[in-house]
Parts: sequence; C-alpha cells; structure tokens
Amino acid sequence: MSNQFTIDGLVVPFKEGESIMDAALAAGVYIPHLCHNPEFYPHGSCRLCTVNVNGRPVTACTTPASANAKVENETHEINTRRRLLLKMLFVEGNHVCPACEKSGNCQLQAVAYHCSMLAPEFTHFYPRRQIDASHTETVIDFNRCILCELCVRASRDVDDKNVFAISGRGIEAHLVINSPSGKLRDSAFHSDDKAAHVCPVGAILPKHKGYDVPIGERLYDRESISLVGDVAQHEEE
Repeated sequence: MSNQFTIDGLVVPFKEGESIMDAALAAGVYIPHLCHNPEFYPHGSCRLCTVNVNGRPVTACTTPASANAKVENETHEINTRRRLLLKMLFVEGNHVCPACEKSGNCQLQAVAYHCSMLAPEFTHFYPRRQIDASHTETVIDFNRCILCELCVRASRDVDDKNVFAISGRGIEAHLVINSPSGKLRDSAFHSDDKAAHVCPVGAILPKHKGYDVPIGERLYDRESISLVGDVAQHEEE
C-alpha cells in the first residue's frame, strides 16, 4: 500500500503523520483555511478546510492522510458550504475592507475571493467592540477578530506568555487579553512576539506604519491565495 491519496482525482503523496492539509499544501493543492498554521497544533475551529474523505466530511487540518483515500475538495457542495461560513464571518464582525490597512494582505478577504464570495448576504450584526490602542507599538481592533486563535496558540506555544485567550461561547465568544487591566499595555506582549505576526486579518496591527504598499499592489491583489499561500508566510516582505 503506497503513501498516496487523491484530491479531486489528483494523486498526492504523503509522509507518515502528515495531515491531509499538510500533504496537499506540499503538493501544491490549495485547501481554503483560516485557523491553520503549520507552526502550531491544529484544532480545526474555522471549518473552512472541511473536505469529504471517502464521502465523509472531515477537517483537512486535523485528519491524518491515509493511503488510497479519495478526497473531494473543490465540489459545488463544499464550496457552497465554505461561502456560507465566510458570509457568517463577515457579518459577525465589523470589517471595513475598502479602508482597512490589511486590505489586499487579508487572508479572510483573499479566501473569500478564492471561494467566489464577493458580497455579504446576511444582515450585519454590527457588534459593539472596542479598539485597544494602549500599547506603544501595536493596536488591536477586536471588530476584525475572527476567533481563529492563531494569536492565542502563538502566545501560548511559542512566546510562552498566554497573553491572549477566548472568552465566552457561541455568538458571545470574543478575544480577551490576560492582564490586570485587560489592556495590552499591561500584558507581557511585545511587538516582536510571534503572536504579533500571525493574525490573518486586521485585528492585530503595528502602529506607526500604514499604507506603505498601496491598495492594488499588495500580496493578494497580485496573486490568488491559492498560489501565494498564507499571509503569515509573507509577513517580513
């Protein structure tokens, strides 16, 4: 039995222990995702990477690759489900794409384009969320957080600080900062932390820097996310 499986008919090799996601990305096959980062332990929270394996839906980032599995990734049913999830993410926050510093470098925006989600369909929730500009080098706009938990995992697993956490459940779930005041300035956060550089949207942004690259010339303005990959991979460019 060989270590390979198929995605939409394309043969993909894999190494023992690799997930479907890791093997697919290594083979140049893009599976839409937001909460996955190969540097951190996967937890499949965003569900965008859900694929069908032998007819059964599973998250590609948490499911080990298995020999001779038949994986469906780009079907009408799966893409429709992904667009639905994306539409919900957009209306649950306050995203201002035309004016956002992250526009063109935003993974949520890029995945939406890839999945042909060009406009919200549902009524916006317009949640009342704060902006924390207390830190000297970094600002946090909670309006744009999509609860991917990348900053939570980066701070906990790489920075060893536990600066961020998710509080509440369901629609009440939100990002919080572990400090006496709840403000970033009073936490152990540093702008050089890994957690400062993994946000796929515009929730965690550096201060004193903006629009260095004009909108229209940014990462996902030039190429599809299926070709250039996650925004965190291009953080230092």
